[in-house]
Amino acid sequence: MRLYMILIVGLGNPGKQYSNTRHNVGFMAADLVSDRLSFAFSPNSKFNSEIAIGDAFDNKVIIAKPITYMNLSGDAVGSIAHYYKIPLEKIIVIHDDIDLKLGEIRVKRGGGHGGHNGLRSIDGHIGKDYWRIRVGVGRPENKDDVADYVLTNFSKDERVVIDETLHDAIAKVQVLAEGKFDNNQII
Repeated sequence: MRLYMILIVGLGNPGKQYSNTRHNVGFMAADLVSDRLSFAFSPNSKFNSEIAIGDAFDNKVIIAKPITYMNLSGDAVGSIAHYYKIPLEKIIVIHDDIDLKLGEIRVKRGGGHGGHNGLRSIDGHIGKDYWRIRVGVGRPENKDDVADYVLTNFSKDERVVIDETLHDAIAKVQVLAEGKFDNNQII
């Protein structure tokens, strides 16, 4: 079987103060993938990311956590994708989504950024036709509180839901990485 390079990106913000926030579910997912595959992250200043590389899913796999902060994620994703010449259909981005209920997951290829600044940044660097695994973190009651809301920590009960959800998200990463999709839908 021919090996391809697959890029799995978890979006979040660097720093301990953000580690349990809604905006960091992508980092949480990336950590789970690397643990499951026994890959180790190391800082990579060339790509402004923490990177883990290895063989999995019959492919070469790069797992990245951009350390550029969410709004500049495209800088890191673009530099990795261009350096390794990774086609968009081999890029999987895992991120928070306030338009989905806590614990809900949606997978799709392409589409708009929906106001998510991390996706907006990635779209500006590589285009829109990459895979997105959207992890629902819920929406604040007041629309004006979105920026603060995504930077709040999960409660203990919410964290239980998110931990279960992230395991489901990782199963979807595997399906995408193994190419088990048709017409941009998971089989």
